[in-house]
Amino acid sequence: MSQRLVVSDGVVAGNPYDKYGTSNPFARRLMRGFDRGMRELLEQAGPVASVLEVGCGEGHVTEKLARFFPHAQVTGTDSSPEIVEVAKRSHPDLRFEQRSVYDLTRSGEHWDLVVACEVFEHLDDPRGALREIAAVAGAMLVTVPREPLWRILNVARGKYLARLGNSHGHVQNWNRGRFLDLLREQVEVVDWRSPLPWTQALCRPRAGSRT
Repeated sequence: MSQRLVVSDGVVAGNPYDKYGTSNPFARRLMRGFDRGMRELLEQAGPVASVLEVGCGEGHVTEKLARFFPHAQVTGTDSSPEIVEVAKRSHPDLRFEQRSVYDLTRSGEHWDLVVACEVFEHLDDPRGALREIAAVAGAMLVTVPREPLWRILNVARGKYLARLGNSHGHVQNWNRGRFLDLLREQVEVVDWRSPLPWTQALCRPRAGSRT
C-alpha cells in the first residue's frame, strides 16, 4: 500500500509504504513490537500535559500519542506543507503545523515531551536537530531504523535493491550502539528498546541544555 512521498527542503517526508495500515502479517507483527516498545518508554515519560511530534508525516504516530495521553495537548509538525495538509485531512480532530526540527527554539515554547519517530535518519545534521529538541523538551522519545537489519529486511522482501536496501531519503544509518552514543553526546538516555528492526530511546536533556 503506497502513501504520499514528497521532498521538502531536501528532506523526504511521508511514507512510501503504509506500515501502519498493512495487512502483511509479518509487518503487522513488527509494528506490534514497535508499538509495545513505544508504550513501555512513554510510560516512563512522567507527567505529560503537552506533546510535540516532529516529522509527523501523515500523522499516524500523532494519533497514537493523542490516545496515549488523552488529556495532553498534542501537536504534530512536519517541514513539508504538503504532508501537513495530508495529516490534517486524515486526522481532522488533531492539531498539525508546519515546523522544522531545526527551528524549534525560535518560538520560545516548551513541551513536556517531544517525539521524533523515524526522523533522524533523514537529517543531514542530526546533532543540530538533537540540540534543538533538547532545548525545548522535558523528555524526548526518538526512534530510528536499526542497521544493518533494516537494509537486510528490505533486501529480503525485494525492495530498494539498487540502494542495497536503503530506504528513500535515509542519509544516516546507525546500529543501536552508535545511535545511543550519538544521543549521549548531548542528552541523558533514560531507557531504550530495540524491537526488530528499530532502536527506540527515551531521553532527558542535561541541566543547562535548555535555552
